[in-house]
Amino acid sequence: MRALGWLLLLALALGGCSRQEPRDDCQSSGRVVDPVLLAFLSRARSAHHLADQYEAKSDRPAALRALEGLVSGGVPPGTAPEVDEVLADTRARMADLMSEAGRFDQADAQISQGLEHAKTATYFRGHLFEVRGLVEERREKALRGKGRGQEADQAHDRSLDAYEAAMKIQAEVIGSAVPAPGPSAAPHP
Repeated sequence: MRALGWLLLLALALGGCSRQEPRDDCQSSGRVVDPVLLAFLSRARSAHHLADQYEAKSDRPAALRALEGLVSGGVPPGTAPEVDEVLADTRARMADLMSEAGRFDQADAQISQGLEHAKTATYFRGHLFEVRGLVEERREKALRGKGRGQEADQAHDRSLDAYEAAMKIQAEVIGSAVPAPGPSAAPHP
């Protein structure tokens, strides 16, 4: 399941909560979920399902149109991190699709736009760098096929840098969830 999937499942689990009629289970978490946010997340899930269907039929342009409709459409007001996460993840998917079609510069632009939504060390930022590595790997292969070895070598180096950045970010994310080891107890004689 894509990262977007687990995010949407979480949001939908909270789906009964609203500003108008908060329930006890919604209030106990201290957070009331905005119905506009839920609508955005539902729209995002539908856009990704639609893109899945088009991809299954090898219709990459239609898949990209479905995703473009999501990123160019309105977003809920405020600063809900879920919105930035969905937009970053969607931009990563668009970059992947574009690079499969050889549209490397456009793919790189999608990654740059996605990074605007993932400015701190999160899974989504790391994933964008992972996709950047894949884009550059595909670019390298295309350039080598055209006999452009020096440019292919540069793309190869960029792919390695991107993969290393992804690993560093994901290690930071993992490290932030793992408690720091405490002082070890000395054995008693």
